[in-house]
Amino acid sequence: MLGHLVGLVKVRVVRGVNLAVRDLRSSDPYVIVRMGKQKLKTRVIKKTTNPEWNDELTLSIENPAVPVRLEVYDKDTFIDDAMGNAELDIRSLVEVVKMKLDGIQDNTVVKKVIPDRQNCLAEESAIYISEGKVKQDVVLRLRDVECGEIELQLQWVDIPGSKGV
Repeated sequence: MLGHLVGLVKVRVVRGVNLAVRDLRSSDPYVIVRMGKQKLKTRVIKKTTNPEWNDELTLSIENPAVPVRLEVYDKDTFIDDAMGNAELDIRSLVEVVKMKLDGIQDNTVVKKVIPDRQNCLAEESAIYISEGKVKQDVVLRLRDVECGEIELQLQWVDIPGSKGV
């Protein structure tokens, strides 16, 4: 399984909720999404602790066991301030993809991932089928910071000709 592409995950960074204040009364937040050697970034939203990004970033998946890491920063002139981080395990999403569920009614929840001490989930996360695609809605509680959550939507994308998962 290692060393070849098994699929893509579209990561829609929807919004931040109650992010930390790093400037005078607000922040200029952006998110870096990392997986292995990949590094993607949202745009900066000025003067808010509740940014609405709705930015879609695409990760290439070779090994689903590698966690997706989010880092939130406040954009500054010289050095950007850290505003927390979180990790996300996509193995549950991949398990549902492996089920090869065809012909299932739209918005059918296939699996739920429960928050626990091993993950950064702020609430239960549903993996469901929508328009024939496997999707997962996620709210992550940021670590190493006084407050803040990031809302994401993941969508699996099969690659034609790949061996798949």
